[in-house]
Amino acid sequence: MEIEVDFNGGVPLIEQISRQVISWIESGELQPGDQLPTTRQLAVRLGVNFNTVARAYRLLDQSGIISTQPGRGTFVLDPKEGKPPRIESEQRVQELARYYIRQAAYLGFSREEIQDWVARVIQEKRENDR
Repeated sequence: MEIEVDFNGGVPLIEQISRQVISWIESGELQPGDQLPTTRQLAVRLGVNFNTVARAYRLLDQSGIISTQPGRGTFVLDPKEGKPPRIESEQRVQELARYYIRQAAYLGFSREEIQDWVARVIQEKRENDR
C-alpha cells in the first residue's frame, strides 16, 4: 500500500490522499486498528508539505474514519463502533458527491451526462434494495 499523488491531475492533493486511504479501507487493505504513517513520514515520502497531509488526516479524523492520538499515532477506526452524527454523515456524502462530480467533469463528461449516470446508479440501488 503506497499512496501516490498526481501533481498535474487537477485534483487537490488533500483529496487524493484522503480518497486513497478511504479506498484502501473499503477494499480491506486497511483494517480497523491499522496504523497509518505519521504526517511527517508521509509528507516526506510524497514530497508534499506537512500541512497537506495533516489536513487530509484531519478531514478523515473529522469524518470518523481514522483517529489521531497524540504521541501514539494515527489509526483506522472500526466503522461498527459508532456512526458519526447525522450532520457529519450528510457533510461526508456531500463531499463524496462533489469529489465524484469533479472527477467525472475532469474526465470530460458534461453536466447532463453526469446527472444521467447518477440517476442510473440511484435507480440500480432502488432495484437492488427490493
